This record gives sequence, C-alpha cells and structure tokens, in this order.
Amino acid sequence: MAHKILAPMAASVTELKRDPMGTVLAAEGSAVAILNRNEPAFYCVPAKAFEALMEKLEDLELNAIANARADDKEVAVTLDAL
Repeated sequence: MAHKILAPMAASVTELKRDPMGTVLAAEGSAVAILNRNEPAFYCVPAKAFEALMEKLEDLELNAIANARADDKEVAVTLDAL
C-alpha cells in the first residue's frame, strides 16, 4: 500500500534510535517522517518548526473568531473601554 509522506526527509526507527540528533539535523530544520516497516509511524519536528506551526494554528483560530465577530451588526463599546 502506498503512503503519503508529508516531510522532505524520511528515516527509519532504527536510524532514529542510532542517532536521534543526527537524524533531526540532517533535515536542516524540516520535519522528518519516521518509518516503521516502510510506513510512516510519526513525524519528528524540530522545536522551531513546531513553534512556528503552533503560531500559525493560533493565527487561524484568531482569524476564525474575528470573522465570526465581523458578521455581528452591533458592537457595544463604551468610551472607557477605548
């Protein structure tokens, strides 16, 4: 069965066990697909890439909230709140 690999680099679980930091560093900041019996088991994501991903997710959530509130016709604001 074919599997979609969503990372520019892949490594086996054995390679990861043998040299975890070398496996991560070889991807040069990108995620590494970790394969178990030639199937993706999980993705190893460097801290900076994970932080950027979480910030993008937060931005998407905030945009969804802003878009939902933009549909409201009335906004109650006091001068003190400004």
